[in-house]
Amino acid sequence: MIDVVPGQQTGTPVAIPPERLAVLDAIQRRILWLATYMVHHANHVRPNPDGTKIGGHQASSTSLVTILTALYFHFLRPGDRVSIKPHASPAFHAVQYLLGQLPRRYLATLRAYGGLQAYPSRTKDPDNVDFSTGSVGLGAVAPAFAALAHRYAKLHFGHVTSRRFIALVGDAELDEGNVWEAILDEALEGLDNLIWIVDLNRQSLDRVVPGIRAARLKRLFAENGWQVLEAKYGRRLQALFRQPGGDALRQRIDDMSNEEYQALIRLPGHELRPRLCDDPTGRGDRIARVIADIPDAELPAVLSNLGGHDLAELFDVLAQADASVGKPTIIFAYTIKGWGLPIAGHPHNHSMLLTAEQIEALRIAHGIAPGAEWDAFAPGTPEADLCAEVAARLYPPEKPPVVACDLALIPADLDVAIPERTSTQDAFGRLLVRLADTPIGERIVTSSPDVSVSTNLAGWINKTGVFTPVEHPDYETESYRLLRWKRGPSGRHIELGISEMNLFMLLGMMGLSAELCGQPLIPIGTVYDPFVCRGLDALIYSVYSGAKFIFAGTPSGITLSPEGGAHQSTITPSIGAELPKLRAYEPCYAQEVAWLLLEAIRECCDRTHGQATYLRLSTRPIDQAPFNAALERIGRAELRRQVVMGGYRLYDWRFGDQTVITRRGDGRPYQVMIAAAGAVVPEALEAAAYLQREGVAVTVLNLVSPKRLFERWRAARDRDPLGWLVLSEERRAPIVTVQDGASHSLAWLGSVYGVPVAALGVDDFGQSGARADLYRHFGIDPTSIAEAAFRMIDE
Repeated sequence: MIDVVPGQQTGTPVAIPPERLAVLDAIQRRILWLATYMVHHANHVRPNPDGTKIGGHQASSTSLVTILTALYFHFLRPGDRVSIKPHASPAFHAVQYLLGQLPRRYLATLRAYGGLQAYPSRTKDPDNVDFSTGSVGLGAVAPAFAALAHRYAKLHFGHVTSRRFIALVGDAELDEGNVWEAILDEALEGLDNLIWIVDLNRQSLDRVVPGIRAARLKRLFAENGWQVLEAKYGRRLQALFRQPGGDALRQRIDDMSNEEYQALIRLPGHELRPRLCDDPTGRGDRIARVIADIPDAELPAVLSNLGGHDLAELFDVLAQADASVGKPTIIFAYTIKGWGLPIAGHPHNHSMLLTAEQIEALRIAHGIAPGAEWDAFAPGTPEADLCAEVAARLYPPEKPPVVACDLALIPADLDVAIPERTSTQDAFGRLLVRLADTPIGERIVTSSPDVSVSTNLAGWINKTGVFTPVEHPDYETESYRLLRWKRGPSGRHIELGISEMNLFMLLGMMGLSAELCGQPLIPIGTVYDPFVCRGLDALIYSVYSGAKFIFAGTPSGITLSPEGGAHQSTITPSIGAELPKLRAYEPCYAQEVAWLLLEAIRECCDRTHGQATYLRLSTRPIDQAPFNAALERIGRAELRRQVVMGGYRLYDWRFGDQTVITRRGDGRPYQVMIAAAGAVVPEALEAAAYLQREGVAVTVLNLVSPKRLFERWRAARDRDPLGWLVLSEERRAPIVTVQDGASHSLAWLGSVYGVPVAALGVDDFGQSGARADLYRHFGIDPTSIAEAAFRMIDE
């Protein structure tokens, strides 16, 4: 095999001068030293008052050093986006430092407050992190869905700033189910700018991975339409294999278990030689002749000459990967965990830390002078010149243009006919159809895990079509005739298989398309609300990464009564309330949905301060008259402001019949407040009407976003943050909270003014039945609400 000259991206290998390889080898050894010393400094040098282990994964980091060197100092070009294996964080930061993208002072701050994060973070690290990683498996699939966003943006808008998407994946990460959910999805087929490089060090946290697994993984990827390549053996071993009897040596290494291989490479040469020649198939004499001229001192290094630590071999394989084959590529790069360290190959080296004596020996071996532990290469050296050359190529001073999302294109309002009785899910579908014809509509892309029709996306899809990279012929099958789902590059809906993990990863990467691809998108997804939990890992990953997107969880709660407990969500209001960087709303009325959807689109367009948005919707048809009454009383502009802020006074006792109100001896009325969210607001209103007839002064608060109200209260304890909701004369009134979800999610309201709360909700698994029966069973029907109010008044 021959190597590729930097700058050529044809896939055709050409020779690289040996002196350049020598410079690259010096660079990778400096990366290894800096990464290892970073972890050592954090654990043994930096003050650590409580003595807690800092960690840092020295062995896992060094196994990727050669691959990182090959990528950043040879293969990558502007526009390439790279996901770094979480445990390779120190090595990645060392690369960024040598390329001038990380100030020196950060090297001593690994895992410190305000310093380098434990795992690469695009929002919290100071250097060029394309993809956050940490939760294993997610960093692998994120570039895949980002490549899909790239393909979508390029076909829709022409210009993109991205190029190739590369994931550096730990072999144990392939145990994660979300990886296989992504690989199996047809939406990712044909992504020829996607490359995964598996750091095949054959070790996970607790074990050496069986060798048969690698062959099985390669077969699975090939069967799913990937180009499968490997960098298994380095050039020195390959040269031995070509000698007479070399086939016996290769077979011996191929046949041995990973456990045996790991043990052999740790032996001194004089012990290794007889063990290697002890071939179960009787070819030991041939093996002995092949390795006869190799000194004992060199033999362990020769046996551990794997492709993932051979720059020339990696250059060749990367050239093959870059040749367009119309499919994604995976490279299995064989490496040694702890390569270059005294703990290399140790079966329990995952969390091992080098001792002070070992670090000192490593410093001497790498030629690092005392006091120069953090030094980069001296100016004028070949290594410094190459670092400068690469930095100028990868990080030019002029950044490619990024298209801005024009806020002026967002309509001020949406003129949609609202029936007298309708559900929030139905309103959501109608609004999307209306948005399709607005200027901002071309930036909207929807997706769903095979539930588009049942979540009211059908009208949008009929209007905009399904996105596929090539035009699909219309065979006029019955389903396509009814749905009119035209499939082609102009479509604005991406249909996924049944995987909520894939949905949230796609929404997240589409929600970072401005940063990753230079084209802002407004991703909107729909998912059955109970199954938000299925995709929670990817949802958390996406908002942690700073993605801006919108998703509707629908139908929600036990309101979906006939479907039974397996399809009834109870804890999703808590997810919406507790997840950072996420706006969470549970509207009751159609006009609320319209205002919140427009607000969510504005959040997507605000790339600096915007957040993702969660709309918890329902299929329950609801009478819109109470909302219209509040609209007339409060005024359109003010009510809209209050809805977006999180809530408003839907029913106000002051505007009712005052003659029925019973008052105490001091003239104060018997008061109670009912705070409700979402589809059970009608039950709150019915209970309020009964209470009012019984002489109670009752106010119903429609909590459109309990989370926003909580945030407002928590951020302004010294003022009156909820003054527009609770009047001064009501602040001693008890509160009844009611929600189609876990009761604790609204219980905090009593803390605002220090009053008693009766929290009603759903705190057990549901069952099939009529809605009224289930409401009665869980105590969120009008009678139960009224009874709770009377108890509060009596107490």
